[in-house]
Order: sequence, then C-alpha cells, then structure tokens
Amino acid sequence: MITGMEAIPFIAKVLLSSVILVGASWLAGKNPILAGFIIALPLMSILAILFSYLQYRDMAKINEFAISILAAVPLSLTFFIPFILNKWLRLNFTVAYLSGIACLFLAYLIHSFIFKQKPF
Repeated sequence: MITGMEAIPFIAKVLLSSVILVGASWLAGKNPILAGFIIALPLMSILAILFSYLQYRDMAKINEFAISILAAVPLSLTFFIPFILNKWLRLNFTVAYLSGIACLFLAYLIHSFIFKQKPF
C-alpha cells in the first residue's frame, strides 16, 4: 500500500499517464492520423523507464526492462491483426476488439517463452 510521501509521485505518474491517454483519445476524434502517430510513440515506455530509474536507481533492472519492452513491441502489434483483416472479414467492433485481445494474450505467452518466465 502506498502511504504518505510515496503517494505524491504515484499520483503524479497516474495523472501524467491519464492526461496522455485522454488527450490522444480526444485527438482521435479530431485528427486520427496525428493521434495514431502520438499513440505509436513509445511514450508509456519512455515514462515507465524514467519513473523506474528515478524510483530504484538500478541500471541492471532498467536494461532488463528495456530489453523486455523491445521484444514486446512487435508482439504487441498483433492486437491490430483483426482490425486489418476486418476489411475482408467484416467483423463487428466487439469481435475485432476481443480477437485483438486474444492475439495479445498469445503474444504475451510468446514473450514469456522468450524470456523463459512462467506466464502466470
């Protein structure tokens, strides 16, 4: 449980991440191309690496974290496969979205295998 002075950096992290997410989702309605580019930036990875370093000051863990992110990025793109195939399959949003989540789950299992970690 986070208490006292530990809560301030935690709340700042939550607020910053929330502002980025809400801003990008709002922008998607106005300019989806720009919003897509912003979301494609590794903003959460950049922030997570920074926050982790500031909190733990352990470069070995940061290096391991960065390698894990690097391996996960191409795997995470599997989420978009059902949306790309939707051009031919004509899936509704719910089916495409849930299929994307299923693809992410399979990608997570592959990621766990690559790093020889128990997935659960």
